[in-house]
Amino acid sequence: MKSKVSSILFFCFIAFSAAAQHRLSGVVRSEEDSVVVNECVVYLNGGTKSAPTDKAGRFVFEDLANGKYTLHFTGPGYKYSNQEVIISNNDAVVRSYLTPFRETLQEVMITDASDNFGVTRMRAVENLGIYEGKKSEVIVPEKLVANLATNNARQVYSRVAGLNIWENDGAGIQLSIGGRGLDPNRTANFNVRQNGYDISADALGYPESYYTPPTEGIGKIQIVRGAASLQYGTQFGGLINFSMKKPVPDKKLELSASQTVGSYGFYNAFTSVSGTVNKLSYYTFFQYKRGDGWRKNSQFDNHTFYANINYAINPNTSIGIDVTKMGYLAQQPGGLTDGMFLENARQTNRERNWFKVNWNLFALHIDHKFNATSEFNARVFSLFANRYAVGFRPNRVAMEDDNSERDLIKGDFENWGAEVRYLKRYQLSKIQSVLLVGARYYHGFNHSTQGFGSKGANADFNYITSDEAITYDYRFPNKNAAVFLENILYINDKLSLTPGIRFEHINTVAEGYYGWVSKDLAGNIIDVTRFDEKLNKGRQFLLAGLGVSYKATPFIDIYSNISQNYRSITFNDMRISNPSAEIDPNLEDEKGYSVDLGVRSEQTALFNYDVSLFYLNYDNRIGEILVQDKRRRGNIGHAVIQGVEAYGEGDLIGLLHSKETPWTGILFGNVAFIGSEYKSSQAPGITGKKVEFVPSVNLKTGVRVGYKNLKGSFQYTYLSQQYSDATNAEKEVSSAAVGGTIPSYYVMDVTLSYTFKKFGIETSVNNLTNNMYYTRRATGYPGPGILPSDGRTFFVTLKARI
Repeated sequence: MKSKVSSILFFCFIAFSAAAQHRLSGVVRSEEDSVVVNECVVYLNGGTKSAPTDKAGRFVFEDLANGKYTLHFTGPGYKYSNQEVIISNNDAVVRSYLTPFRETLQEVMITDASDNFGVTRMRAVENLGIYEGKKSEVIVPEKLVANLATNNARQVYSRVAGLNIWENDGAGIQLSIGGRGLDPNRTANFNVRQNGYDISADALGYPESYYTPPTEGIGKIQIVRGAASLQYGTQFGGLINFSMKKPVPDKKLELSASQTVGSYGFYNAFTSVSGTVNKLSYYTFFQYKRGDGWRKNSQFDNHTFYANINYAINPNTSIGIDVTKMGYLAQQPGGLTDGMFLENARQTNRERNWFKVNWNLFALHIDHKFNATSEFNARVFSLFANRYAVGFRPNRVAMEDDNSERDLIKGDFENWGAEVRYLKRYQLSKIQSVLLVGARYYHGFNHSTQGFGSKGANADFNYITSDEAITYDYRFPNKNAAVFLENILYINDKLSLTPGIRFEHINTVAEGYYGWVSKDLAGNIIDVTRFDEKLNKGRQFLLAGLGVSYKATPFIDIYSNISQNYRSITFNDMRISNPSAEIDPNLEDEKGYSVDLGVRSEQTALFNYDVSLFYLNYDNRIGEILVQDKRRRGNIGHAVIQGVEAYGEGDLIGLLHSKETPWTGILFGNVAFIGSEYKSSQAPGITGKKVEFVPSVNLKTGVRVGYKNLKGSFQYTYLSQQYSDATNAEKEVSSAAVGGTIPSYYVMDVTLSYTFKKFGIETSVNNLTNNMYYTRRATGYPGPGILPSDGRTFFVTLKARI
């Protein structure tokens, strides 16, 4: 009997020991001087779990069973290392020492390729977000040798394959990028955020971004393609998040300043102050930018202020606020016909057109870490902004200004929202898992008016005194509530699945009137016709997606993702009067899905690549066709866009030489080969045509070389011909010059920089060969017509940091 009892107790003890969960923790230090390594990432076994070291060099893994484990240590500036640990019925504590890079670069593996390159990608779990199995890119501006003072998107986004960039704003005040057939106009087909909160005019009613943070103040630009629809909203393009620079942790005060001068009266001054004092940390900057522009009547004046203040309540809880204020005034030279562009791309026949923007953003965030496996974040944000446009813009681009009343459009935005996220690392049976759940509420209010402005030539944004001058007055109260869930399931050390769902409720309201004014031959108002209207559209739907990641080797990740997408119509676009365009009143929401399948490197110090196939299915695609000398905007039909996007970057010097050398040589290239077609359409002559804004070939390549603190870069950009409308018109077919192709073009850029202790100097030449080209045919402001890109321009920058 005693023998049986002893056996039962023995087996119970064995079962208890096997099921017991233990903690594995440790400290990572430098082998050279025993200084703690606080930017190291520790991977467990094949990388199913990872933990970053904190400021004291500590890391921890919770809930581990008895067994043998291998820890992999990767940190910027240190050689890759691994260490085996055995857990046997007790918690385990290890001490690890990493060797700094000195002589050899063989067998180096780091997680942040930005130490060598200008681009990396999102980790599987980062900042309370899940990115496993998703196509993503992270741009690190400070690692680029490029002209950052002008926010030159062609250079800043050069490592991101397949982006189509409109380049009619030489100062970089507004960002206009698209991809995979999405309209680049003010990046309206991406969910655009700053530090995780919305910065566009109205995420539902008017998702255009008039504010772009100065690149000099950005720490990282995070881009997640269409699969971001589940976590961040329903846009087909995905997410663009500007993660601003963080406060310096080891100084009470750090001052950084740069002064840039350039061609055509360009001047840029950027000053930032940062530091940490006990539990309080801060980062703030002010930028002033002005210029006369490459074309006449293109002057601009811009200022931006940003402040981020954080307070660490305790080691696990922090609170912070963001304040952003941006304003600018720009003169707009108008568009050109094809003939005018060929005759003289710098000419203009508009001198009374002006554009003014005032943007104010506020955000409050709370971060709390319950324990090593559970985290929480809450953000509350608001926007108070306006954008005004006044000018003479008839349908005939070549028509000379008759000095009559100008067309005036005013938009005021008052938005606020809140978003909460909870991240939990847990174990389901023997499967390691990461769960993300979140909720969002957004309230947008957009008030738009349009009518007659003054006859003057200055930047006067007031309607003429008569109440009859306003022909359009609408209010758009929009509401959105959403909940979302994504979960990483690590099936084994190599394979993971990431299913996700998002439930959306959208209610869009448009209430106001529109009409037109009749005048006599003397220009006096004789009759006003107005139509009252109220539209209310509520809808709710469920989106789903699935991501797959397979770590074929420690250096190769094969990934795939399929996610549903949705884009709601904007009532604001449906009623603005435009002399060169009209809107289909039966416009419907866009629906579809996107698929990615690719292979990428696990970010080494010597090379980095990402090659992927994509497929975008677009139902009810909204676009424009030419109807009787006007562009008609409506649901064009069912479109399919597919292709391959490839990016690669390598350290040539590091690959050829194993020993330390003062020389660096980085070669990069990205190319997208894209095919597109309208599979069906109710509009005549559209089926079988190519989708607009889709160049078949999109190439960007270049080289960065350096010797010690002297660095230089060369970049070559080429885009093949693309269409500006769904009819695939080859030539200008209207007096508005809004139809026709955008011809193929190439551009070269050169930058040279040198740093000496706390000072630096940089010079650059954009459009080295002075090519005359354009990337956009505008239908309204700042056109209509062809908007030429800048010719050759020179810049010089002086920098200091103390």
